[in-house]
Amino acid sequence: MLLIPAIDLKGGQCVRLRQGRMNDATVFSDDPAAVAKRWADEGAERIHVVDLDGAFKGSPVNLKVVEEIVAAVDVPVQIGGGIRDEETVQRYLNSGVQYVIIGTKAVNTPHFLHDLCLEFPRHIIVSLDAKDGRVALNGWAKVTSHDVVETAVHCERDGVEAIIYTDISRDGMMQGFNAESTSALARALKTPVLASGGVSSLDDIRRLKEIENDGVAGAVIGRALYEGGLDFKEAVRLAKG
Repeated sequence: MLLIPAIDLKGGQCVRLRQGRMNDATVFSDDPAAVAKRWADEGAERIHVVDLDGAFKGSPVNLKVVEEIVAAVDVPVQIGGGIRDEETVQRYLNSGVQYVIIGTKAVNTPHFLHDLCLEFPRHIIVSLDAKDGRVALNGWAKVTSHDVVETAVHCERDGVEAIIYTDISRDGMMQGFNAESTSALARALKTPVLASGGVSSLDDIRRLKEIENDGVAGAVIGRALYEGGLDFKEAVRLAKG
């Protein structure tokens, strides 16, 4: 059970957004590399980074900060936000990032995902955001008619390494993650599923353990770590138990 602390980058700082709104950001640190090192020291086996500026611009903005994070830790780093072409994927992998996360374009341009998985096997993760079982795109601005399970099955066929699943109604709201829909998605796939959005307490870690055998391999955890709602060392101990 992988518990993966999230570091969201905006203007070179570590922030958290509420429900994906760029104008509702809380700054937690102006030294993201130090934050990453702290989580690794406390037992994180992977670090999740999102270039929020990159997501809105459509190309990397915080690459230098990402390189500093990679240099600061001895665990794999996964990065998402604004990754729209093979050149960007290559730049991140060259910088030492282990996994590159594709979001909107994996749904909008399926052949792009297929090509990436061929070009960079074992390095591509897809992030699927959903509301009421439907895929949401473009920073959650648009909820599509795409069924999230069918979309995930297509991604699996392309050969993705994992799928990050976010119920956007729960993200950043400290209300617990949607265990039922996360479990249902994982049971439909052989590819590991990482829960995201709303993991905020030790009870949530216990729920994750209950659905681990369904194919839920871990969770990305954000706001709860920064606002003190979740003791990361204790969460890791529980996840390993």
